[in-house]
Amino acid sequence: MTEVNPFAPRGMAEHVNHGTVNIEQSRAVTEAQGKLLLAKRFPRDEALAYSKIMNSCSRPSLAASGEYAYPRGGQTVSGPSIRLAEELARCWGNIEYGIRELSRQQGNSEMEAYAWDLETNTYSSQKFTVRHIRDKRGGGQALTEERDIYEITANMGGRRLRARLLAILPPDLVEAAVLQCRKTLAGDTSLPLADRVRALVDAFAQQGVTEKHLRAYLNKSLDEILPEEIATLRSVFNSIKNGQAAVGDFFSIKPAESQTADLNAALTEAQRSEG
Repeated sequence: MTEVNPFAPRGMAEHVNHGTVNIEQSRAVTEAQGKLLLAKRFPRDEALAYSKIMNSCSRPSLAASGEYAYPRGGQTVSGPSIRLAEELARCWGNIEYGIRELSRQQGNSEMEAYAWDLETNTYSSQKFTVRHIRDKRGGGQALTEERDIYEITANMGGRRLRARLLAILPPDLVEAAVLQCRKTLAGDTSLPLADRVRALVDAFAQQGVTEKHLRAYLNKSLDEILPEEIATLRSVFNSIKNGQAAVGDFFSIKPAESQTADLNAALTEAQRSEG
């Protein structure tokens, strides 16, 4: 019986062109080396990058989507969203990041999220499996349409990508960015406070959350809401909208109200698909 060396390289499938594989491997190595050399030749100006980040977080549009929140252990945990993490990476510079599908089988996809600081050569990656199922009340729904599969893999990948980016970005930089986003939302004077509250109420209404639920969550009238509380509600809304948390995680909604929330969400999804 012939012994098999478990450490010997495995043969490639017959349909794989060995020459093409070697060329692609050489190209990938050369491309990676080029990126590292460029990062060393043109290092980031940290003072300028910090200034760009603060300017970005001073824009109401980014500040409104810069934070998420979800309940855990009876408390609300919040943090920077994927949108803010991507903006931090863009301004900080010399960072390569992304999500890629490594393989696909019947019913699931093997994915990888990665972030690479080209200056420090710090690399963080995470491999994970995404099942082609959308969770719904009464059981999961199997996904077969390419668009549905893309959306669920991108959504699940975005959460891992955020974690990979935060793993290589300076923690104090991330903390300063989140604080600036909250300051921007609290001090936004482009609209009167009452109009900002009304816009937030309208946004929550699309998720089946009424003014009554918001008053119960804040334990006060919406007329008494503080600018800081608008920032907190905005982070809650972002988590619900992006699927990181359910409406019931934050608000006590009765079964009949829950059905209305599902109907509103379905209508919103249909309108987005038509657009």
